[in-house]
Amino acid sequence: MQVDKFFGELGEVMPIRLDKIPPLALRPQPPRFLLWLGLLLLFCLLGVGGTLLFGDETVPQRPSDFWSLALGIPILGWCVLGFGRVLLYTGEQGAADGWDDAREKDLNRKMRQGRRSQQVLGVSVQTALEEPADDPEIQLDALLSGTTALKSQASRVDGSILRQSCLSSDADENPEAILLSIWAQTLADLAPTLAQLPDDQPLALLLDVDTGLPEQQWRRVWRQAWRESGIRQPVPPVDGRGLTALDQWLDQRIGDRALLLVLAAQFAPQQPEGTAEVAVGLLFGNRLTQATLSPIAFLHRPEQARQPTSDDLLYATRQAIEWVPLESRSIEQVWRAGIDARGAAAIAGVLSDVPMSVNRPRMCDLDAMLGHPGGASPWLAVAAGTQAIQRGAGSQFIYSGGAAAAGLWGTVLIPASALLK
Repeated sequence: MQVDKFFGELGEVMPIRLDKIPPLALRPQPPRFLLWLGLLLLFCLLGVGGTLLFGDETVPQRPSDFWSLALGIPILGWCVLGFGRVLLYTGEQGAADGWDDAREKDLNRKMRQGRRSQQVLGVSVQTALEEPADDPEIQLDALLSGTTALKSQASRVDGSILRQSCLSSDADENPEAILLSIWAQTLADLAPTLAQLPDDQPLALLLDVDTGLPEQQWRRVWRQAWRESGIRQPVPPVDGRGLTALDQWLDQRIGDRALLLVLAAQFAPQQPEGTAEVAVGLLFGNRLTQATLSPIAFLHRPEQARQPTSDDLLYATRQAIEWVPLESRSIEQVWRAGIDARGAAAIAGVLSDVPMSVNRPRMCDLDAMLGHPGGASPWLAVAAGTQAIQRGAGSQFIYSGGAAAAGLWGTVLIPASALLK
């Protein structure tokens, strides 16, 4: 059917925006009884009048012929018109039914697609709040308590004194050695989880790196860290950055056997003022294909505000919550990362309009504690939220930004127990 083809093509080229789904078909007006009764009387009057005016003088003397001409022909004409009107109404009604059926199928398909989620299987977080020998619980306690790591210190780029947060390192180490130790720690945190997988388990690698180091230099350091990690699985690369890459993965590779390994870092940025050095590792699995590892949490489809406006952010927030099962929509905590002042004001307005829980959810502002995490913003917030869930917290909502001109992202992270009951 052409309508089905239209909706199929629409779904292939358009993002999942439920507010952009075409409306229900306009229903045709059914034939109106009084109108058609009046039309029948009019036809009969015209038939009688026409027969008297234009008929043979002897016709009135022959009642059977008179009434056949005066009423028979008008009634026959009225029946033909009525039959045509009924056919037209039936055809329009059938077309509307076909449109609405195709629309319903398309809506159900979009809802199933929109409610896809990723298992969070492993997590690693390094921020300035963590010392190399610290228990990860100490860093999480600092994040949840709002401890500030931003302070004036020498930049790795040119040695100037700037307000920023930096990952712990020896002052005499060169940037390559520091970055190598950072990635070595991230991979060491994930190695026990990956060791439970078979050697032929493919890992799709997403490297999301913001750094002032030349790309050739940091990639060389990355390859060295991977070789020394002892991780056996193959790691073909994935294109993309941030939650856009995750959104595309949910659309295109939800049935893939590969796990998505995200390694994100901001290190020695070119403009370090007000920034945070962070390193994050996250291992995601597809719910349809991954059954070896027990998930920690489920990360639901992210939604981006298409424009940097409060109305668009409100829609994105509501839609991100809509993708989550009803019983898991009570948000316990909200994380913010990579948000400028304008975005912070928009979030405050949205939270007053969107009920997330019985009590107002707690806000954890990573920018205020650490500085702007750059491209690692969404992954840092997801990782911190996952560690909070590991400790027993409930559902988490994450706002993250990046480029100033782009709209903010919203996504929901829920405990695995909420979907596995």
